[in-house]
Amino acid sequence: MGPRSVVRVVLDTNTVVSALLFSGISSKLVSLWQKGLITPLLSREILDEYLRVLSYPKFDLSEGEIKELIQEEILPYAEVVKPKRRLRVVQRDPSDNKFVECAVAGKARVIISGDKELLSLGRYRQIRIQSPAQFLADNPELPDS
Repeated sequence: MGPRSVVRVVLDTNTVVSALLFSGISSKLVSLWQKGLITPLLSREILDEYLRVLSYPKFDLSEGEIKELIQEEILPYAEVVKPKRRLRVVQRDPSDNKFVECAVAGKARVIISGDKELLSLGRYRQIRIQSPAQFLADNPELPDS
């Protein structure tokens, strides 16, 4: 069997914040994207939300620290996509549709999320929607450190 293809994923905001700022299951995703085993896909709208949430006072990050996280920990490993159409998949929280739109536009295999509304969908078309723990459990061939 040949080399495994890189898994294209969309990471919702709470997953990215947890991965970058806290140790735990989500932090294992950082090493996966840094090793080129997964490719995070993001849109301008998603990136804007990452920036907005990272600037919350509870995280106590300076503007420079936020810029460094985005420019050094995410962007070098990510692929920016431009969704071509709006979707209405997530009814209770329409702002979460941006993750599905990005996944469709970028041909993602998985949306990795901790959001109950997204997780309750389970999948959209061929795109699975999984928690970080589910994703890692379903992909045991990916080293988790």
